[in-house]
Amino acid sequence: MSDTIRQVYLYDGTFEGFLCCVFESYMKKETPVDIVPDTFEQFFLYPIKEIETDRGHADRVFRSFDIKMSPEVTDFIKCGFLTCHPKKEMLMYRFIRKGYRVGGGIIDCLADPDVHELYKAVKHLKNEAHLLRGFIRFGEYNKTLVSVIAPKNWVLPLLAEHFSDRYNGETFMIYDEVHHSALIYHPYEWMLVPIDDFTLPEADAEELLFQQLWQRFYKTIGIKQRFNPKCQMTHMPKRYWSHIVEHQPEGLAVSGEKRHLSGS
Repeated sequence: MSDTIRQVYLYDGTFEGFLCCVFESYMKKETPVDIVPDTFEQFFLYPIKEIETDRGHADRVFRSFDIKMSPEVTDFIKCGFLTCHPKKEMLMYRFIRKGYRVGGGIIDCLADPDVHELYKAVKHLKNEAHLLRGFIRFGEYNKTLVSVIAPKNWVLPLLAEHFSDRYNGETFMIYDEVHHSALIYHPYEWMLVPIDDFTLPEADAEELLFQQLWQRFYKTIGIKQRFNPKCQMTHMPKRYWSHIVEHQPEGLAVSGEKRHLSGS
């Protein structure tokens, strides 16, 4: 591909938009200097080219992954887009170009710096999703189960199936305050929706009571002589504690105001 025209691709931040960047690159036989979402605030040294999202173009690129590589690579690319790697777009772009040449075996080429870097990012994503399957705590607000998380990666797509199966008869919402999105489930369907701002409503007396009971249960079953903060943080990193009931000061509610229990 020609590198004579050095420019930055600007896209809408969606996976389909990124695939359209790949389509544009191949159709115009050009290699972008960088690929960035339109929310990215930075001064660029190179001209900016805005890439319009076209579902037809995105579908053509997406179908090519199975044909020219493999379904495993397709899943890997989808996960790559969910990672928090600061340069994931160009990393994925280079990975895809190499994958078109090598085929499905590209996923095993860990000696390649781009493959290895993307592999580490996807591994971090999956590890975080695995941890959150155990760390998420729900509270009940207006007959709806609600949880707030603050992950580094966009893990909601990886959590959807797990929690939809586990709570298939409930109505629940998991809000990601970092990526401003929410997983909303109502029997028997789920959706991912963007939410710019969200604050938990005040918990009622029953919910506050259950939170306090859980805190006391957690404290009671602990063996004082075996308390090991370093080991605890290894299995439950401290950055997750702010949204876990048992790590709040006893008697405080995990709500918008974190107020004391009535009568406590």
